[in-house]
Amino acid sequence: MNDQDIANILGKVETIALVGASEKTDRPSYKVMKYLLDQGYTVIPVSPRLAGKTLLNQPVVSQLSEIKQPIDMVDVFRNADVVYGVAQEAIAIGAKVLWLQQGVINEEAKLLAENAGLNVVMDRCPKIEIPRLGLEK
Repeated sequence: MNDQDIANILGKVETIALVGASEKTDRPSYKVMKYLLDQGYTVIPVSPRLAGKTLLNQPVVSQLSEIKQPIDMVDVFRNADVVYGVAQEAIAIGAKVLWLQQGVINEEAKLLAENAGLNVVMDRCPKIEIPRLGLEK
């Protein structure tokens, strides 16, 4: 995936489901969620452990299927070994993009999502890509 593809994705995305959300302020998922909110994206945190609570003033759901609005992108902060299941859920809810964070690499999940018509970004972070590509708001 080249820079133009990533810029196009980030320019079209409005609503992001962040899988693996954490309330710990030192965790990358917390920092990225805060950054995406600050950039004007709608971010829905997904965490079975935090479900029913709020994180950065956003209600937390336990799984993607609980989200009632259309999701443009599923941003995944989970171990690579569970990403295939997340890809299946992303397909089931009609997401357009599956974004796997830095260090999260799962070729089977990528192939599954791409075959279902999703754009897949793997081993990258939107908090790094947005400023690098000059897309900050």
